[in-house]
Amino acid sequence: MHIPDGFVSVPVAGATGLASFVALFVACERSQQAFGVRRAPILGLTTAFIFAAQMINFPVAGGTSGHLLGGTLAAIILGSPWAGMLCIATVLIIQAVLFADGGITALGANILNMAVIGVWVGWILTQTLQRLLGGSKGRLPLAAGIAAGISVVVAAIACAIELLLSGTASIAVLPAMAGVHILIGVGEGLITGGVLTYLAKARPDLLPGEQAEMRGWVVPIVSIVLVAGLLSLIASAWPDGLEKVAEDLGFINLAEQVRVAVPTPLADYGIEGLGMIGTSIAGLIGAAACFVVAFGIAKIVRPKNA
Repeated sequence: MHIPDGFVSVPVAGATGLASFVALFVACERSQQAFGVRRAPILGLTTAFIFAAQMINFPVAGGTSGHLLGGTLAAIILGSPWAGMLCIATVLIIQAVLFADGGITALGANILNMAVIGVWVGWILTQTLQRLLGGSKGRLPLAAGIAAGISVVVAAIACAIELLLSGTASIAVLPAMAGVHILIGVGEGLITGGVLTYLAKARPDLLPGEQAEMRGWVVPIVSIVLVAGLLSLIASAWPDGLEKVAEDLGFINLAEQVRVAVPTPLADYGIEGLGMIGTSIAGLIGAAACFVVAFGIAKIVRPKNA
């Protein structure tokens, strides 16, 4: 769902960029209550894991692939939608700047769709569904899985509306985006529920309401290295949901006509001449960059008396 350069008009890019900036400013203010020095590693590791997981595209019907958005998962692990916003926004910025994944001019739209709308829809639905299911922690993976799947569809509809307002596509983009992202949302829900089920059993300290700080770094770091360095190599090569819709509706060429590229040797998650090894190295570098930036953000927004 990463919108490339050329898909959104200047007014839409400007409006979504302003909205995203304001949302992230508020998120930094509100996150001061959630993050001190002890919680900073959790924000860093969560951000690194979401980045790594987004490298793995899984196939869905019709020659289309999708990947984890992670907004709901991040908000739940961090115990705050505000912190979840900072997590996903950091991932999107690193992806756009270091890997040319998502347009620079469309960064505001991508942050609005995935880091704001996706996170908040997933968070609110999770809280609502968990109460309806009795409120027990054992039902959290189910509630979060359902909420995560729905959040993907809502974010996709927001993306489609931006394309429609930009004059990029006709009204047909709405059902097309919603339809393919329903399938991707199923994968999002399964991954989200599965990760939370694992954490509840193996690392409950990484879930809200448990210990305020981490007991150890080995399991999270090994998980990130395995996902970014190894599992990313088996990612599906099929086009993702937005790319497939753009091909079907005939506006995919707009991405090539307008491209604001930041010079980087890691474009498209690879290093020229290194093949699959380059993909692994790029994934590990990206995960490390996400950890460092997110850890720094947590240190900056921590309460003054922390």
